[in-house]
Amino acid sequence: MTAGRGMRLTGVGVWSKMLCTTMLFGAVTNTLTAQTTDSVRNSQRIHLERVIVSSSRADNKTPLTTTTVGKNELHDSKANVALPFMLETQPSVVASGENGSVGATALRIRGVDGSRINVNINGITLNDAESQEVFWYNIPNLGGMAQSLQIQRGIGASTGGSPAFGAAINMQTLNASSKPYGEVDLGMGSWSTRQYSISAGTGIMRSGLSFDFAASGLNSDGFLRGGQTEQQSFFGNISWYGENTIVKLLAIVGQQRSGITWNGASADDLDADPTYNDAGMFHFDGRTFYYPDETDNYWQQHYQLYVTHIINDIWSVSAAADYTHGDGFYEQYKEDKKYSKYGFSFAGNSDFITKKNMDNNAYTFNANLNRKGARSSLSFGDNFLVYKGAHFGTVDWCRDTNIGSPIEWYRNYGDKIDNTLYAKGTYDFSEKFNAYADLQFRLINYQVYGFADDLFNMDFDENYFFFNPKVGLNYRLADNQRLYFVAGLSNREPRRADIKDAIGNGDTIKAEHMLDIELGYQVQKPRWNLSLNGYAMLYKDQLTPSGDISSSGYALMENVDKSYRIGMEISGGVKITDWLRFDANLTLSMNQVLDFTYAKFDDGDSINMIVSGTDTSWTSLLVTENTPLSFSPSVIGSAILTVEPIRNAKLQILGKYVGKQYIDNTGREVYAIDPYFLLGLRASYAWHLKGSNVLELQLQVNNLLDHQYRLGAWVGDWVDDRSSTTAQYYNHSVGYLQQPGRNFMARVIYRF
Repeated sequence: MTAGRGMRLTGVGVWSKMLCTTMLFGAVTNTLTAQTTDSVRNSQRIHLERVIVSSSRADNKTPLTTTTVGKNELHDSKANVALPFMLETQPSVVASGENGSVGATALRIRGVDGSRINVNINGITLNDAESQEVFWYNIPNLGGMAQSLQIQRGIGASTGGSPAFGAAINMQTLNASSKPYGEVDLGMGSWSTRQYSISAGTGIMRSGLSFDFAASGLNSDGFLRGGQTEQQSFFGNISWYGENTIVKLLAIVGQQRSGITWNGASADDLDADPTYNDAGMFHFDGRTFYYPDETDNYWQQHYQLYVTHIINDIWSVSAAADYTHGDGFYEQYKEDKKYSKYGFSFAGNSDFITKKNMDNNAYTFNANLNRKGARSSLSFGDNFLVYKGAHFGTVDWCRDTNIGSPIEWYRNYGDKIDNTLYAKGTYDFSEKFNAYADLQFRLINYQVYGFADDLFNMDFDENYFFFNPKVGLNYRLADNQRLYFVAGLSNREPRRADIKDAIGNGDTIKAEHMLDIELGYQVQKPRWNLSLNGYAMLYKDQLTPSGDISSSGYALMENVDKSYRIGMEISGGVKITDWLRFDANLTLSMNQVLDFTYAKFDDGDSINMIVSGTDTSWTSLLVTENTPLSFSPSVIGSAILTVEPIRNAKLQILGKYVGKQYIDNTGREVYAIDPYFLLGLRASYAWHLKGSNVLELQLQVNNLLDHQYRLGAWVGDWVDDRSSTTAQYYNHSVGYLQQPGRNFMARVIYRF
């Protein structure tokens, strides 16, 4: 969701604001360039920057399974529109989109969905406190704001917010440069996609101050009918560098307005039209129409203050405060719905236009005390979050009744307090052997109250106390080789959507628990590297997608008693010649629910409904067996062949394979998603102009072979009563998200 139309920025508005900002920035830079100095040494600046993220990042003494993506690699993938697709070639990652690579996108790591991936920026969690999700299109160009990011697969290091249940992504925003810089980036691609960004920085001046900003926007018609999107973002950073201190003030603002694309469609509809999307469809006077404002709208703002101080050679301290505000709505046309659904006392049905709104505020405070000794390192941290959110819906129009001004039909609230304490560190028994421990304590109070959109009373007040310990060993076989082992427990609370769904169905929702065990080996040679990692993630009461979605597009979840993910990750690269390199990774895994009970039948099965006056239709179909976890392919692989035939030119061929997966947890073939292989091409060339000016062209072609494939949206079993009261016929329904064929993005980047 995104903010109201009053907050929209048009493309012209963005360009004019960017132009004015650039002119102002140029004047300031010209005035202050002369003041730029080396008084703050670059090495000291880098050391101070590292302290900011040391509480959430793993180093070579931490026995965690990690991949670090640096600024250069992020730059190479800038032709990708969304961060999930920028990370698609990383181990165990599967990226997907509802509308191609624009609009709503998502990623899974080891089959685990985004609500169980802890994402933080400079140590402060980015995940929404209620949905526990990161909606990447709410802050477009987030990858362009990053200095680097680290993916910690498995349990991850302790930070604030809900702990990782499959992976953690730790992002570090752009650092101040040692000298002034600027960049203009323009892109065009498939579906009339236009993308633009401008960034600049003063460098660190004599006073120790530096100013950095980035503004970007994206407009696209989208792959699907009605999938148009408008997105803008802004990043601003004011930093002060002292001899032993950094103070940073950051603003990250994102806004988006996108057509709703989460409905999915049947195979028959997509066979007839691959861009089919029924969002906003209604019928009048025997004709079909589409409501033009069937849109998802959201405005998201983050304001952060960081202070880092190096006390002496051993001790350092850092503190941060974050205020996050989000508000928005999605608007829908509802055809032939009962008046009673929206709280009216009238009988019968009509057509309605509705809005579901949300307004939320989150306040986060954290502090870290770090000790770096000759043989040990320690970090103590506290992360305190206060969240208040409101959800309310209005009926704005009714076809058959004049309702006047919009009428509110439901309103509910969510209040959450989350205090996370953690202590972690390493101890060196020798030059080669060290131990790692990470202890996290979380105390959460979560309240949900008011009336849901289905007009039932939401009354939830729960306290959670979780202890999440991790211990590990790290053995350096040589300077460039290590062997590591780690085991840890992770416990986490359910999402608001899970709670709402359980209350509506009269069910009980449980917290979920995981034991993660990892054993890995890494070697780094001058011309090649190799990483092997085995993992076992063992779950109790895991919340996993049931195969259905809510009216808001959320995947509906169900607790499964016992389940596991066991696998092997292999990744590596070799520099074959000075101009040719090959990198690849492969994940092989088993992802199972133990003793899952479900109703098993084929389409058209006729079941006797009455046995001695008792309905036993479903009971007669129930089976219990081990089944695959939903959306968890057993094979994930990617490869990149990089060719640099001449200086400043780069050509990359990218391959991605995702094995068979299932939309629900039953493992029925009728609900299977076929494996797919995608081939991509990425090319770039840079001209070094006068001074430090660089002009670069980038081209990325996705799905080069035009492979037609579909991902899962939802599934359902339904009953067709075609006889008397004694029999019913059971059938299956499947909704798919059609993925685009061959598409491209071209960019022109000018750096100065």
